[in-house]
Amino acid sequence: MSLEPSESRPDEAPIDACPVVESIEQIGSQWRLIVLHELGDGERRFNELKRSTGANARTLSRVLDDLGETGFVDRRLEEDAPVATYYSLTEKGESLAPVFDEIACWADEWLETDEFAGDD
Repeated sequence: MSLEPSESRPDEAPIDACPVVESIEQIGSQWRLIVLHELGDGERRFNELKRSTGANARTLSRVLDDLGETGFVDRRLEEDAPVATYYSLTEKGESLAPVFDEIACWADEWLETDEFAGDD
């Protein structure tokens, strides 16, 4: 498939062309969405998140660092023995709750349950 001279590929589009694209780039990976969803229920320790998400430690650590850098997640270190690291949503992260609720409503209406079960 060739592009007409006036067409451009998505990777060439200016970032400010569509705020939705930029938003999805910040929150749109599978692991980011899972972690944000889990933290929607409140503060969690690293190992609690690891168990509830099924992510390995390296992946979870990277995702939490990314979400912290983009301002969605706060990290709190409790240095009493035993040392524990807690994660929670920031105000920015909490502001995604209604967005996720709307996506869930859309999915209930438009996505077939069989698609997720692998029943083709």
